Amino acid sequence: MRIPYELLTGLRYTRAKRRNHFISFISATSMICIALGVATLIVVLSVMNGFESEMRNRILGMASHATIFRPGPGLDNWQELAKLAAQNPKVEATAPYVEGEAMLREGGDLSGTLLRGIDPTAEQTVSEIGQHMKAGKLEDLKPGEFDIVLGVELAEQLGVDVGDKIDLMIPLASVTPAGILPRFRRFNVVGIFQVGMYEFDRGLVLINIQDAAALYRMGDRVTGVRLKLHDLFEAPTVAREIAQQLPQLVYISDWTRQHANFFRAVATEKTVMFLILSMLVGIAAFNIVSTLVMVVQEKQADIAILRTLGATPRSIMVIFMMQGSIIGIVGTVFGVTLGVVLALNVETLVPLLQAATGHQFLDPSIYYISNLPSQLTAPDVVRISLLSLALGLLSTLYPAWRASRVLPAEALRYE
Repeated sequence: MRIPYELLTGLRYTRAKRRNHFISFISATSMICIALGVATLIVVLSVMNGFESEMRNRILGMASHATIFRPGPGLDNWQELAKLAAQNPKVEATAPYVEGEAMLREGGDLSGTLLRGIDPTAEQTVSEIGQHMKAGKLEDLKPGEFDIVLGVELAEQLGVDVGDKIDLMIPLASVTPAGILPRFRRFNVVGIFQVGMYEFDRGLVLINIQDAAALYRMGDRVTGVRLKLHDLFEAPTVAREIAQQLPQLVYISDWTRQHANFFRAVATEKTVMFLILSMLVGIAAFNIVSTLVMVVQEKQADIAILRTLGATPRSIMVIFMMQGSIIGIVGTVFGVTLGVVLALNVETLVPLLQAATGHQFLDPSIYYISNLPSQLTAPDVVRISLLSLALGLLSTLYPAWRASRVLPAEALRYE
């Protein structure tokens, strides 16, 4: 098999010892910078993928894939609606709920919260709350006993634990001989859950659906019916299908609408971060330009000799493009290797850094989660690798073109 001499010459220039050690230093720096840029891009995108996936799983572990509801008085025929929705083969389970705002008080501590009345048995078919119980269990929410389950952050703020009692007030007035007072009830703390997401651990409490209906004087009505689907990504399609079978005064919403702004913001941030970090890879790749310009200046005599031996300007251009591309390829390979290793071990490395520095990188009250997840995907690695190789090849064009324009007579005049 005949190997083109352009390839052999380009490889020789890459391996050859240069008289100017500064050129070798610039080449090594270019490789290192490309490797670091590629590795950083892989790790950042992997962490953002993991963050998006973790947030989606945690949100949908507590929220519903789709919800049937009616603003105002609620649903009085919710059993029929739940039965109609369950007939859709893409619906896995249904569960009624009563929801409203409330205020919790323990001693002198007050805290607002979202109150959700649930059927403990049905709720576990549409959410994962039962898997996150830190103390007690959902089945302890007995009807008529006014029991309550709190998130761990809320329980810590109010200083309560399982077995304690807590006062609950809702923004509905009761007329008494003493005047108009907010509706008030004392509840028994029977459980504490920890989802690991501050929004729920701090701002959600669960009670039995019959107790919630009694508090809000809803009778047999409920706020809505929560649906769990076999495939959560089909939620918009399933919601439209079910909506066509339901009465006109009933609304149905899915998780892509309820949390659209959040997931759209995450997707936008991921795109922006990719563009910003791609610029860093580009800057590192264009260091190849300075390297090749100096190489061309040093190798003018060699270029002149090759031209006199019959090498065409195109061949000279290919030689130096090959030399610059090797720098980009080596940097990309090392960068991909380093990035993949770091991305696969982020969840191990970050706790070690936190322990070493004594600083928690993710405050759950700000970032919703307390750990740094990572999800490495092959398309991201391929896309980043191709981008780095393309930028490396692009950076060789100008120096290689300059090399092809060297005139043999002028280059050999002072040799």
